Amino acid sequence: MTTFHPDLHKTARFLPNFTTSARSVRFMRRLRKPGKTPKIRTFEGVTVKDYFVPTHDGSPGQRVRLYTPAGSSGSIPALLWIHGGGMVIGNPEQDVVNCVATVRELGIAVAATAYRLAPEHPFPAPPDDCYAALSWLHANAESLGIRPDKIAVGGASAGGGLAAAIALMAHDRQENPLAFQLLVYPMLDDRTVQRDDIDVSKLKVWNTKSNAFAWSSYRGSASGEVVDPYFAPARRQDLTGLAPAWLGVGTYDLFHDEGIEYARRLNEVGVLCDSMIVPGAYHAFDVVSRKAPVVLKFRQSYLDALRRHLLDD
Repeated sequence: MTTFHPDLHKTARFLPNFTTSARSVRFMRRLRKPGKTPKIRTFEGVTVKDYFVPTHDGSPGQRVRLYTPAGSSGSIPALLWIHGGGMVIGNPEQDVVNCVATVRELGIAVAATAYRLAPEHPFPAPPDDCYAALSWLHANAESLGIRPDKIAVGGASAGGGLAAAIALMAHDRQENPLAFQLLVYPMLDDRTVQRDDIDVSKLKVWNTKSNAFAWSSYRGSASGEVVDPYFAPARRQDLTGLAPAWLGVGTYDLFHDEGIEYARRLNEVGVLCDSMIVPGAYHAFDVVSRKAPVVLKFRQSYLDALRRHLLDD
């Protein structure tokens, strides 16, 4: 019998079994009013501004919504935040609550970036776009009031997988150094779709069929043997020299096994990776039950990690 965490059990019982598919993606995108830039909301103590960043091919238009402490002076650390959605849906505004709270609690800047979505824009478009946002932060650090030596990358679910990919790219290219990577139940390994030993009864929010659709959409027309580590960071053989990390995931999350294995491999090669494994927690539990005690503890864990790596000199 599946036993969810006591703080999550009541909500989990009422979560519908939902599968992300081509049809549901079309429906959810229509709800987001495609082509229309979401209105900037005002928040006490936080300044919000949109910037449009050239992509890797030089075309302007990729949007980065920058949240900064109101009235801040001097240079402050920054977190490049990448939204989730299986590479097929989502936008920066879906994480506005956490972005604003992070700015308020830590006094850092949060740059929430958009990126082109699959299947119309498969790999390598999403990581290329996110890396372009990182390059933009570094190139404009002085004018934005950001410390270039204290820039982190983070994301949840597919955004966490992209954050891991960006950390690999930054390491390999040696041009936009990272201070930290924040991996919230990251989507790291396309090989998970091949497993037949997963207990699907415990999966909520993101299931095996959704995962198969997402990875197939992200792969696009490329060969089924795609092994580029920027496509699936778990494919990377050598993790030596990467930025330190924090990784959090629930035991009832489809990404549990690939997440804890990635954390183990980072630590094995000397890359500090703190991890938090939440018993009985399903995918995106922190979004579904924002005020649950276990969610507050989960969030505090990664805020503490951000504080250690970005604020403690």
